Amino acid sequence: MPKELSPEKRRRADELALKILNHSRNMLIMDLRFLEKAVGLLTPMPYDGTICVDGRYYYFDSRYILMRFQQSDKCVVRSYLHMIMHCVFRHFVVSHSIERRLWDLASDIAVEVMLGELGYIDPDNRRASEQSVEIGKLKGKLKYLTAEKILDYFQQNPMTEKRISALEELFAEDDHNVWYITRRRRDRRKSGKNGSDDDGDAETVIVQYEQNDGDTDDDEDGFNTSLENRMRFSDDDYDNDEMEEQWKSVSQRIQTDLETLSQKRGSKAGNLVQNLQAVNREKYDYSEFLRKFAVYGEMMKTDEDSFDYNFYCYGLDQYENVAIIEPLEYSDVKRVREFVIAIDTSGSVQGKTVQAFLQKTYNILKQQESFFSKVNIHIIQCDATVQEDAKITTTDEFDEYLKSLELRGFGGTDFRPVFRYVNKMIENREFEDLRGLIYFTDGCGTYPENQPIYNTAFVFLDDEYNNYDVPVWAMKLILETSDINNR
Repeated sequence: MPKELSPEKRRRADELALKILNHSRNMLIMDLRFLEKAVGLLTPMPYDGTICVDGRYYYFDSRYILMRFQQSDKCVVRSYLHMIMHCVFRHFVVSHSIERRLWDLASDIAVEVMLGELGYIDPDNRRASEQSVEIGKLKGKLKYLTAEKILDYFQQNPMTEKRISALEELFAEDDHNVWYITRRRRDRRKSGKNGSDDDGDAETVIVQYEQNDGDTDDDEDGFNTSLENRMRFSDDDYDNDEMEEQWKSVSQRIQTDLETLSQKRGSKAGNLVQNLQAVNREKYDYSEFLRKFAVYGEMMKTDEDSFDYNFYCYGLDQYENVAIIEPLEYSDVKRVREFVIAIDTSGSVQGKTVQAFLQKTYNILKQQESFFSKVNIHIIQCDATVQEDAKITTTDEFDEYLKSLELRGFGGTDFRPVFRYVNKMIENREFEDLRGLIYFTDGCGTYPENQPIYNTAFVFLDDEYNNYDVPVWAMKLILETSDINNR
């Protein structure tokens, strides 16, 4: 890091850095008008470090900005755009299961690809040339260079430490530590703990310059503690839900603008549009989605919520160990009892894919909190006609069905026969309370004209970032192959 500045020199450096950043923002808006709203969502905030972004603030070290500006004003503009893209694609929203180092690298590469397409080539010719070579290699392996696809590729093709470090040096532009600090502080607040490690109360962000330069110690969880200690935040700054929704709205607006622009006169941002389509496509967690088909049923289980310890203790005290009120011996628990899984067995469906989807469904349902001991589940195979109906009443039967699964059909795709078949079963009292039907397919078919009396969901398998239109009365879920292979 550069030499520590005196308070007066720091103030002047901050003022000059802010002017440079405002100039960079104006340059971006003039060149890329569709980013105007995105640029306006970030508030510049000085801090002791390099540069980083968490979706709310653009943290910058004035000395770093001045140094980059001396190299070229394009360096600052490009860095600004790099971090805006992280926000547009919500890379800062990280899960606990993410492989942190590979995610940081994958998101940086995805952003650099888009910057190149937008004409923002790295001013360092050597670095730009080496980036182009590496991006070319990835394009030969992947159809879509989204951060998620690149991460999946890296996980499937492990790299040496030396290789990872070389790519990090080539593509890194900003510090991502704040992404994980944000997640950790949010988790602390949700668990009832104070979001800060000290007793200070800051309204927003207070920059602390007492830290020694170069102090980048990581704690046992891999978090950069010196970065966290240099900044103190209010709890509101770590409520990411609203902020994430704001960036989602901005991302969708940018996608619409770019698609309209490309229709009128063509657009050079082809990969940017594809990535926006990917990040904005409707996609949900399948485990959570299945709960929509749960029903209430009576389980022999103590209902602790109905038990009043005050009356219980009063009875023991007044009537010589005779309890006035005993807990109920049952409670209503939300679990799956009856529903239909329809499988599209048209010619384009692969057996391994169907097997993986059913296995994923089974693994979710067999969990104690999701599955009744006795169920009525029908697994129907259908292409243009119903080919098979397998009735499942226990987890053991489900397990046996998976072991002996054999697909039938491979004709055209027509969704209507399944609905006629299920409606007939309802008339014949095959179901007591059919909660819903899940239709697993990899493409489009002919839908029923009328809404059924049960909930319906179409689950599409698609790795190409297509979207699908379904009737207004149906729910839609789009999964990728990695979603169902991850058990």
